[in-house]
This record gives sequence, structure tokens and C-alpha cells, in this order.
Amino acid sequence: MVQIPEKVKYILDILKVNNYEGYAVGGCVRDSVLGRIPGDWDITTSARPEEIKKIFRKTVDTGIEHGTVTVILGGEGFEVTTYRVDGKYEDHRHPTEVEFTPDLKEDLKRRDFTINAMAYNPEKGIVDLFDGMKDLERRCIRCVGEAEERFSEDALRMLRGIRFAGQLDFTIEEGTLQAIQKQSASIGKVSVERIRTEITKLLLSKRPDKLLLAEKTGLCRSFLPEFSVMLETTQNNPHHSFDVGHHSLRTVMNARRIGEKLRKKEAGIPQPYDGDFRTEKVDTILVFAALFHDVGKPLCKKTDEKGVDHFHGHAEAGSQMAHDIMRRLRFDNDTVNMVTKIVRFHERRFEGSRKAMRRLMSQAGVEVMPYLFIIQEADVLSQSEYMRDEKLAHIKAGRRVFTEILEQGEAVRLRDLEVTGQDLIHLGVPQGPRVGEVLRELLDIVIDSPEKNNRNLLLTEAEKRITIE
Repeated sequence: MVQIPEKVKYILDILKVNNYEGYAVGGCVRDSVLGRIPGDWDITTSARPEEIKKIFRKTVDTGIEHGTVTVILGGEGFEVTTYRVDGKYEDHRHPTEVEFTPDLKEDLKRRDFTINAMAYNPEKGIVDLFDGMKDLERRCIRCVGEAEERFSEDALRMLRGIRFAGQLDFTIEEGTLQAIQKQSASIGKVSVERIRTEITKLLLSKRPDKLLLAEKTGLCRSFLPEFSVMLETTQNNPHHSFDVGHHSLRTVMNARRIGEKLRKKEAGIPQPYDGDFRTEKVDTILVFAALFHDVGKPLCKKTDEKGVDHFHGHAEAGSQMAHDIMRRLRFDNDTVNMVTKIVRFHERRFEGSRKAMRRLMSQAGVEVMPYLFIIQEADVLSQSEYMRDEKLAHIKAGRRVFTEILEQGEAVRLRDLEVTGQDLIHLGVPQGPRVGEVLRELLDIVIDSPEKNNRNLLLTEAEKRITIE
């Protein structure tokens, strides 16, 4: 059932030869039982840190104060941690001290969830003291011991539990869920970076809609209050069947599915971007753009005399809101800028004008367009069926025209122009902001008429502007 890698077996064997216990522990055991490939293998042992360092040739003190030594084998690192009992948690996140113990049970009972509190070695098999195997069969997330105690020790465990439910498509045991609700306010003690990591993993999981559990239990109040407002905002018009929050979660799921489809080459994307949809960062941009694409709707909602809801200006308002939320969650600048642009332009649909597509590519950015098409398609698939086929046909046509514009080398960026800033300076345009202004004016000409991207013609146009000045 659990097949451990040779290097892990070697570490366990060396520990045994030296009269120490050793087990693979935690998520690697859980994932192996579920038939998943573990991301890493953690080992727990009765050996003290200094003893671990003596019996292995190459080690790194990665967390020695908490009993963790990384053993290096063939350039690969494996965390080996001494059995321990945690002291008091005064900050709802870290124990003030740890005490080493020779007892495996004491080590396992300090862990968060039953499915993460199992250990394994080839001789003893699976050590399951808290019915983790039964919870795997029940597809259930349950705390080890008293849930409130586990969450009071480390508030991040509440969000981790919901994230595991999303990744594994499990339910959360009722007592555990109630404990999250009781202690939800303490999530505010956790660093924003840790929260961001968990939310990102949740949105990238099988069931991003488990975010609803974070809202239901009150966790979202601390880091994403906008989502609660989105869930409260109905959309009474022919294009929608769901409130803004549920619609946005469906958009996240559809964006993930479309992204996977592109990876498998079941649909084409422009060659310059082939491969862009293969990294976690790109997936992160997609899911947060999907989640926030309509975040501005509650602010912009107007209901007409017939009772029909309208949301004019929500893309622009949502772009600023998405920017502020992403900053609050401390995302890197590139991710913030990409999500902000996608939200801003997600309503700009292709209506058949090649010139309008060039204009959109110039304003949004060529690098944004492949994401934009995915979000637009995911958005349509998450709406009502009203005009769905027509909307999808427009998006498909837009992708085709976008590809043609790229392949034919039509200018949509300043760098695509046949003249440079240096050319304008030689022509007599004063150095400084005016050079950029003239270049943008020339680009406007070329976007309207691609055939005018000619060096002599553009220099003539630039001369006219110098003469006028």
C-alpha cells in the first residue's frame, strides 16, 4: 500500500542499524494510501538531532531548534525530525518551546488532522493511532483529539483543514467545522503570507468552491470580506443564474478546466505563448482573475424599473478592488498587475473589428490576451444559457483574429514600430516625455492602419508634429 523511495528506505535502515526508530510520517503516508504521488517524504525518529547528524554524512540544520535536520542524499534533501511534544502556543501559530520524547504516540497526537497523523515503516507497517485510515475511507477531515485545542494551538490549521477538503474533495467532520466557526477570529493572528499560500492552494485544488466553508465559518471576514458581499449580491438579469459569489467560483472551476485543456493540446493557443500555461504562477493568475473578475459588481449594481439588475462600470471598479485585495494578500507585483489588467478588460468582447482587437491588444498588453480569452470563456460558461453559443463564437473568433495579428506581425506595441525613440531624437523631438508621447501617437496611426508601419512614413508623421509645435 505504501511504497517508499529507496532513499527514504535507506534513511530508515541507517536509523535502525544505529538502534533508533524511524518512520515516514504525515502527508506522504496519507497520499500513498490514497494512490497519490507524495510531494515530499518527511521522516520522524527517536534519534536526537545531534545523533542524526552523527550517523549521516551530509546534513543541514534547517530547523534544529524544533528537532529537524535535513539529510542530503544525492543532492536531494529529506527532513528528519525527532519525536517531540510541543509546548504552549502563545501566538496561535508557533510553540514557545518543544520537548523531545522517545514515544512515537506523543509525537503523533500533537499533529493537526487524523489523516496526517499516520506513520509507516516497512517492518511495522502503518501506525494509525487516531483512525486516520477510517477517515480516509469516509473522506473526512477530522482533528486529532479536541478540535478547539488543535486550532487554539495553531490558527492556520483551520484554513489548512478547508484546503485539504478542497484538494482531496473531502468533507469536514461536524465537530471540526463547529470548532473552526468558534475560533475563526483567531485567523487574524496568522501572517498574511501564510493565509495567501493556503487560499492559493485551495483555489488551485479539485474543489475551489470549498472557499464557501471559509465564508460560512467566518474565516473570510479576516482576509477576504469582499467575498461575503459577492455572495449576497444577486444578479437578476437574463445573462445570469447565480449570485456574484457562486458565479465567480464557477468561473474559477471553468478557468481551471480550460487551462488543463490547453495543457493537453486539445485547443490551440498562439505559439509565442505555448508553454505559458504550464506553471503554478500562471494558474494562480488565472484563478484569482476568475475569482475577482466581478468583484466590482456589488458596488455598481443598479436595478431598473422592470426589476432587472445592471452593473455598468463594474470592470473598472473591480480592477481597482482586485488590485487592493491582491496587495493586501501581498502578492508579487507581476501577479497583481496581471490580475488587475484581466479584471479591467474582461468585458471587452470581440465584435468583429480587427482594428478593435489591435486596440485591445495594445491597451491590455499582448501578454494578457491568452489569459483574457480563458477568463471570458470561463465567465460565459458560468452564466445562464442565454446567448451562450453566440458569446462563445465571439470568443473563438477573437482568439483566431488575435493569432492572425501576431502571425502577420501587425504593430500593437511601441517596440513593433519601424521607428524608435532615438530616431525621433535625431529628428528633433526633445528628449524626455515628448518622445514617448509622439511614439504613442504614431502607434495610434499604425493600429488604425497597419500598412502605415513604414519608417519613412512614420518619420514624416513625426516631422509634422515637430512643425506644429
